[in-house]
Amino acid sequence: RIDYARLRRQAALVARRLRAAGLAARGTVALMLPTSAEYFFAYFGVLLAGGIPVPIYPPARLSQIEDHVRRHAGILANAEAKLLITVPEARTLARLLKAGAPGLQSIVTVDELLGGAEQAGIDDGAPTAPIAAGDIAFIQYTSGSTGNPKGVVLTHANLLANIRAIGEAVGIDSSDVFVSWLPLYHDMGLISAWLASLYFGNPLVVMSPLAFLARPERWLLALHRYRGTLTAAPNFAYELCLKRLADEQLKGLDLGCVRLMANGAEPVSPDTLARFAARLAPCGLTAAALTPVYGLAEATVGLLVPPLGLGARIDRIDRRAFAASRRAQPAAPGEGASLAYACCGVPLPGHQVRVVDETGREVGERIEGRLEFKGPSATGGYYRNPDETQRLFHGDWLVTGDLAYIAEGQVYVTGRSKEVIIRGGRNLYPYGLEAALGKLPGVRKGCVAVFGSPDAHSGTERLVVLAETREAGEPARAALTAEIRRVAFDVLGEAPDDIVLAAPHTVLKTSSGKIRRAACRELYAAGLLDAREQAVWRQLARLASMAARLALRRRWHVAGEILYATRVWLLFWLFAPVAWALAVASPSPATAWAVSRKAARSFLALCGSPLEVRGLERLPAASCVLVANHASYIDGILLVAALPRPFGFVAKQELNGQFVAGSFLRRLGAEFVERFSARQGVDDFRRLTDAARRGRSLAFFPEGTFTREEGLRSFRLGAFSVAAHGGLPVVPVAIRGSRACLRDGQWFPRRGRLTLTIGAPIAAPADSADEFAAAIRLRDAARAEILRHCGEPPVDAGIAIPGD
Repeated sequence: RIDYARLRRQAALVARRLRAAGLAARGTVALMLPTSAEYFFAYFGVLLAGGIPVPIYPPARLSQIEDHVRRHAGILANAEAKLLITVPEARTLARLLKAGAPGLQSIVTVDELLGGAEQAGIDDGAPTAPIAAGDIAFIQYTSGSTGNPKGVVLTHANLLANIRAIGEAVGIDSSDVFVSWLPLYHDMGLISAWLASLYFGNPLVVMSPLAFLARPERWLLALHRYRGTLTAAPNFAYELCLKRLADEQLKGLDLGCVRLMANGAEPVSPDTLARFAARLAPCGLTAAALTPVYGLAEATVGLLVPPLGLGARIDRIDRRAFAASRRAQPAAPGEGASLAYACCGVPLPGHQVRVVDETGREVGERIEGRLEFKGPSATGGYYRNPDETQRLFHGDWLVTGDLAYIAEGQVYVTGRSKEVIIRGGRNLYPYGLEAALGKLPGVRKGCVAVFGSPDAHSGTERLVVLAETREAGEPARAALTAEIRRVAFDVLGEAPDDIVLAAPHTVLKTSSGKIRRAACRELYAAGLLDAREQAVWRQLARLASMAARLALRRRWHVAGEILYATRVWLLFWLFAPVAWALAVASPSPATAWAVSRKAARSFLALCGSPLEVRGLERLPAASCVLVANHASYIDGILLVAALPRPFGFVAKQELNGQFVAGSFLRRLGAEFVERFSARQGVDDFRRLTDAARRGRSLAFFPEGTFTREEGLRSFRLGAFSVAAHGGLPVVPVAIRGSRACLRDGQWFPRRGRLTLTIGAPIAAPADSADEFAAAIRLRDAARAEILRHCGEPPVDAGIAIPGD
């Protein structure tokens, strides 16, 4: 039993020790934990410490340990997780993950973080970490059923919006009881079950997924015992119950308390809904409680819910018309060649969906197309993956990757767009055939993958069926192949091009049980599907070999970085004294600027980090006020290298007293300002305004300083007040990449791509009576322009998506 007080107490202990272990604010922490009490403490402990939880799933099968390690090492590397919280039994696996994710520094268990205080009931107090609505709440890596996992960034605002919308659509209150076996590392278990229950204050009864898989009746018995009103599961769970439950196990079972039994997270089978409703009707389960739902990680978790109390609405459409024209034409009564789809309902309150064709235009009623959505639950993109983030968005709408059609205002999801097989001009859908083949004797239910494989000769796709079986004899396997061919022809109207009968555990699945058809296709293309299940020791040996190669590669990379840093510093000490002497001896600031510009450009080129300057034609010939973001020690060098004419840097007064820096900046025409005296500040403002009016162009870093953490900080008003008072345009300049090359507090330069983008001049209001308001408008416009190009998020709006 865990109440709110115990949850906070134990999470506070975890938080304190995470901070002591070096967890920085907004640092990512991977959680590879099974469903357990420790999961709750660890998750909230990371949040209390100011970190970002990254749930990943423990290995499900030893037979696929190699695939698990490769995928999760990629996740840890992408997430830049420095800490991994796991169970003691997984330490060996965690070390293998560490080999593939060099940024991973520490592996700890929850017991180590609690330090025995869980049993003693000690409360060490929680560290306070400020959290804003726009901060990242956690990173949910997609299951990767159609490709590699991507880290969906979800803010606290996203989570709250989705939870509130689900609560409104379903009518959740504190009188409900949610019963769940869903894993806490999956969004449906984490958000729909736990966080929503935490928010609405209703009891949550949680069991391990392994307990359910071993004995599915435990799920139904828990609903009976705790009078559960809400529950949810993927379609395979309902099938597992139908397969495993004996009639005697249903005796005395009362499910009349259940008002919502959601079916989601994978394609919903109308046949499964009908059979489950009929089987459990004697136990008091109403057909109206069985409800298909639809969601995706990019929408936080939920997106579509049918009106409650109506039960599952099934639409039967003509298969031939649908395959030929994508028109979901209702099938005639008694029509054998039909497809059935379950209604997923309408968008959650505050959200919108649409169905579009290949041109991006919305289609009409009962026309299949790409499903898109938008709303307050929508993610801002994928973590450190700007290319995939760009593909996710279609204007203001997000692309789900699913196909659907709308009939009478209700949405029917037909499948993943990447999994549709295009053969001979027809669209073939794998789900119905997989379900039909799973019923054949000799085929392992839920272990069939149907996918397309490119055929270079015909220019279309070959239809491939991969089915797991335990049949060993050649006659039995030949008979099963023939039966698969017959069923495929009945369902699709044509036979498969290839049928592969494979050993158990060959078909790859996600953590939530979805078929990974794309991964199966890759195995098929590599000719690996016919291989029998490989020994665990062979997989571990390959992983150890891979770890050794990666370690050698990293050492080689480190050596290269050291050599590069050495080269940069050698070049700096060759160029800097000469450039300084020539600049100081120059007769005018213009000459000093020209000398320094040539030296800066040559230095950057020889360092292997040439500067790309964009928008130089926008720089006005007349005087102006230039403002740039400040991210690194080298920003001044970049401005000198980029700008063809002198600008007077506005620098802090402390530099004026330094012999080397002060003499160099004075020769360039810098203006020095006092930061700590209000009286002197007024005098400095007048001096700068007079200089600007006399035709001097000034350059400011309006952030004032820089730090190692990424993010564009608030702008001070000085530069913009000078521009407003002097009637000068403001030129925004975005520097990108300099922080990664040389961060604050570090003297180890790294290779990087440097870009400087000059924006269009922003004119000061010609007749503004309120110079303060004019300065604020200039500041906001300049900051918005720099944000577009600097590649960093605004600090005052929380964490944004790295990249464009």
